[in-house]
Amino acid sequence: MDVTNLAAQLNAGVIIPEGIVILTLLVVLITDLIGGRNASKWTPYIAIAGLLTAVVALFLQWDNPNPVAFFGGFNSDALSMVFRGVIALSAALTILMSITYVRETGTALGEFLMILLTATIGGMFLSGADELVMIFVSLETLSIASYLLTGYMKRDPRSNEAALKYLLIGASSSAVFLYGSSLLYGLSGGETQLGEIAQSFSQNPQSPAIGLVISLVFIIAGIAFKISAVPFHQWTPDVYEGSPTPVVAFLSVGSKAAGFALAIRLLVTAFPSVSEQWHFVFTALAIFSLVLGNVVALAQTSMKRLLAYSSIAQAGFVMIGFIAGTEAGYASMIFYLLVYLFMNLGGFTCVILFSLRTGTDQISEYAGLYQKDPLLTLGLSLCLLSLGGIPPLVGFFGKIYLFWAGWQAGLYTLVLLGLITSVVSIYYYIRVVKMMVVKEPHEMSESVENYPPIQWNIPGLRPLQVGLIISLLVTSLGGIFSNPLFTLANDAVINTPLLQASTPAVESIAQLDIAD
Repeated sequence: MDVTNLAAQLNAGVIIPEGIVILTLLVVLITDLIGGRNASKWTPYIAIAGLLTAVVALFLQWDNPNPVAFFGGFNSDALSMVFRGVIALSAALTILMSITYVRETGTALGEFLMILLTATIGGMFLSGADELVMIFVSLETLSIASYLLTGYMKRDPRSNEAALKYLLIGASSSAVFLYGSSLLYGLSGGETQLGEIAQSFSQNPQSPAIGLVISLVFIIAGIAFKISAVPFHQWTPDVYEGSPTPVVAFLSVGSKAAGFALAIRLLVTAFPSVSEQWHFVFTALAIFSLVLGNVVALAQTSMKRLLAYSSIAQAGFVMIGFIAGTEAGYASMIFYLLVYLFMNLGGFTCVILFSLRTGTDQISEYAGLYQKDPLLTLGLSLCLLSLGGIPPLVGFFGKIYLFWAGWQAGLYTLVLLGLITSVVSIYYYIRVVKMMVVKEPHEMSESVENYPPIQWNIPGLRPLQVGLIISLLVTSLGGIFSNPLFTLANDAVINTPLLQASTPAVESIAQLDIAD
């Protein structure tokens, strides 16, 4: 093979966004080594600039006519570009909210940024991986970096406990996923590329069906762990409560987006012959996640645990679009993850700000907060109400798109269950809002009574304020001006041959003019 053909098959230009993030990681590492503690003034902004540059690079590659790279191991189609953009943006917003938090804990900021960028690289590669080896390496890069981030606050026993639980359960899920992948490799006759695996099964209809089903079950178990779907959610509440709050914010969006990207690419490509079976399994996962996530959230007293169960429930909502299996279904998934990025990270930004000023995350301690910090009260209220699906906030449009796609696909029971559990979720979200807004002055919590004066000129708080304002603008105005996001989600599905080959055409919601 000559050099020209080798370069054409490598097609390394499609991973320029990932290359930018890797280069950013190296720059942060060198700057931190040379500058010492003073480097922490610059390294967060270097990391954010690199991540935003990667997002721009993704945008510039949108109409790439040759997206396949590395001999078919990586596919930079429109679907992967959107998910890679979501992961990069979630990392950038996480850095904005983590600067003051990490400094307050007395740990090194440079190492935190490097591990977070490593997790981002793993998630971005996982979103476009089209080959079993690349999938597993990318998955482990994301997972190991996530374990390190979870236990980053070494002096905090809760962080250590969360990291140990996450590591043990995560290692088990990785082993299960790897076993399923190895079965898939063996049954296909030694193929590792997903397209060739599917072709091998289509050419050999006599291949052992039971072996394929077993492989499917193990692979779904690994994916369900990554997206926090019931009953593979056991790690989520404890890890969310014990981990540093910025890490929880990244796991709730970036890691979940990577998991859904993996689910779409792997199951749609490699398991078309058993699509009825994996649709049935994901229907069960969605039902359990919607019911347990929303019902158990009612009894929580910690904001982080409440958001953990909320995250489990949100995974159930997203799975409705995945189970629909239509163009509108996949587009609704993408749209909801795009808006979930901002409303969920906005909520975690408010939780970080409150915990920095009071040292607690108990829901009861938020009583009367509006009298001392109106901006924080407004921000948290908007983000929680958007997560609950209250119009005209952007979360309402995300849920109505998911429900509409599910209804069009005939998932009537699942959509009705989603509507009922949405009402339940509104109750526990509004309970927090009521705690902050309705309480009389004499009913203030002790933490709010001793609330420190509001100052934004403290180093590190400005980025937190910027992240909060960005999240609030998208959450509050994104629903009214949601057509660009609808168009982006629909174009991502239309421009992805993988989805076009596997889905029946359904009218796009963008044609219904429900948003201006």
